[in-house]
Amino acid sequence: MAKKRRKLNKDFERKLYTSKKNVELVLAKIYDIDDENIQKDYMRAFNGVVYLYDELKVDYEERGFNDNSEQFLTNYKNAFNLFESEFEI
Repeated sequence: MAKKRRKLNKDFERKLYTSKKNVELVLAKIYDIDDENIQKDYMRAFNGVVYLYDELKVDYEERGFNDNSEQFLTNYKNAFNLFESEFEI
């Protein structure tokens, strides 16, 4: 039986790419923090955002654009915005 092709969405892929770059930028800034305790606090807080991004990326890679894609993106964006509002980076 042939494997079902996943549905692609160029606009969603751009949003996914932007999300990836945002995560990479924040991680780079966190790694640049000299104080180890502060760095750990930031990493602990940002791990939830990274987890949601990974969930979003894996879902799109495995299933393509689907009914849950926008919800995954919204969850990631909300977590990212919350992190930005609570932590100055």
